[in-house]
Amino acid sequence: MSQHSALLAKDTAPKIPLWRYDYEAIARYYNFRPWLYIWRSLTIVWYFGNFILHLLFDHWYDQTDRNKGKRANEIREILTRLGPTFIKVGQALSTRPDLIKRNYLDELIKLQDQLPPFDNGLAFSIIEMELGRPIDEIYREISPHPIAAASLGQVYRAILHTGEEVAVKVQRPNLRPLLSLDLYIMRWGASWIAPFLPLNLGHNLNLIVDEFGTKLFEEIDYLNEGRNAEKFATNFLNDPEVKVPCIYWRYTNHKVLTLEWINGYKLNDIDGMKAAGFNPDEIIRIGVTSGLKQLLEHGFFHADPHPGNLFATSEGQMAYIDFGMMDQLEEETKETIASSVVQLINKDYNALARDFITLGFLAPNTDITPIIPALEKVFSKAVGEKVSDFNFKTITDEFSELMYEYPFRVPAKFALIIRSLVTQEGLALSLNPNFKIVEVSYPYISGRLLTGESPQLRRRLLDILFKDGKFQWQRLENMISIARSDNQFDLLPTAQIGIQFLLSPEGRYLRNQLLIALTENERLHTEEVQRIWSLVKDEFKPQKIFDVALNTFRNFSTNNVAAIIPKE
Repeated sequence: MSQHSALLAKDTAPKIPLWRYDYEAIARYYNFRPWLYIWRSLTIVWYFGNFILHLLFDHWYDQTDRNKGKRANEIREILTRLGPTFIKVGQALSTRPDLIKRNYLDELIKLQDQLPPFDNGLAFSIIEMELGRPIDEIYREISPHPIAAASLGQVYRAILHTGEEVAVKVQRPNLRPLLSLDLYIMRWGASWIAPFLPLNLGHNLNLIVDEFGTKLFEEIDYLNEGRNAEKFATNFLNDPEVKVPCIYWRYTNHKVLTLEWINGYKLNDIDGMKAAGFNPDEIIRIGVTSGLKQLLEHGFFHADPHPGNLFATSEGQMAYIDFGMMDQLEEETKETIASSVVQLINKDYNALARDFITLGFLAPNTDITPIIPALEKVFSKAVGEKVSDFNFKTITDEFSELMYEYPFRVPAKFALIIRSLVTQEGLALSLNPNFKIVEVSYPYISGRLLTGESPQLRRRLLDILFKDGKFQWQRLENMISIARSDNQFDLLPTAQIGIQFLLSPEGRYLRNQLLIALTENERLHTEEVQRIWSLVKDEFKPQKIFDVALNTFRNFSTNNVAAIIPKE
């Protein structure tokens, strides 16, 4: 046995016999091995104990406000020293304004997922052990040192014997036992420390630890990451603007991932991209629209789009890598997110509060009456006078202040979504300081609601267009106007879907409401109709109208005809 193989065997003991997070199994393992967790527990207590003492001294000597920046920096350094699990905790908490106060949030956001690389010989031994053959039989060439290192693994550049250039991701040794040990201690401590923490949790702290553990175990299973990459690639198969690396399954295992090498510029390499002639606004547009497609169309989204995971390629594509942290949204959640953005822009805070209940930010039995004015105060300030003034980071900062006054909570999935959106907006602002995320996202969302390809989306559109039983002409005008600012939005298919819906049995309510809207207040609303027609008339050329009508009535059945004939 070589020196590195012996070291590897030593470093990977003790073994935790599971690949998925299972607290009961972890607890059974450590309950009979107290010597494994006592020293680690003392180390953790020592660091956090000193931190608590510093907080107490600040309080006793009336220096809390003066030292709050110093304490926030101290907690970040403690998490970094304690290693991968706690770095991940800090990153997760940096997206939780309902749990952490503003000055700590600002410091935790600075946490860099960077650590010194571990020994190359040890990394190569892991590759050989996982893939079952010598490294020179696997790769024709491999870089002698990692080209990137993070808290959970490091990456090498290599060439296969068949000539393909690849990235080889190798997991840190002893990682799974270390994470399991830390999660065991966290879960044990959560059961008695939660009552003393000044946190607005909204639910059991043990469940938060379990959710975190589940995601962490998924992230360190490279077979799971490979499957995520292929699912993501399938979703964007027909999108020429998004690039996803191929997975080489023959050279992939739980702790080693071999994938296509992506040549491009990291999105924080502003000088490099400008020198290569990239258009920053075009890169921003691709990034925002692909992010919205993940959330609102596919429901399967990349939850960790930091600069090291996104590249601009020479072909003008946005390349995604690192698919360890992903999540899936349900259909109702996707629809509610789309409608809530429109409610926000329309400043309908009553409807927005109801959407927050649907999304889980508020409990189902919450009285929203006192919350609506607070939402209006925060969001009207954040959104500003114009749609283009919208800034997502401003909203999250303002919204964090509400968390301690009202019973808001951030569901686990939305912690990931918030992290994703804030990171993407930050990247966009670094490329263009005048960028407003809504200038790209709102046209897309308006267009998606107007096309209404599902009954659920059509219901969301009706909820937006009708308020207190009255048709909102201005909202329809705004949505059409903004949707048309997206060059990829085609109004004719939307019109065809709208006609089919109006003539269908489920469109009876809308037909009646439109008739009422047109004659509301005992007058014909010709002025409103004229304004909307002026927005769309250029799209409706005679031949196009004929084609739409022909396709609509071709798909129209006898039952549909019967549905629109008034019954005596």
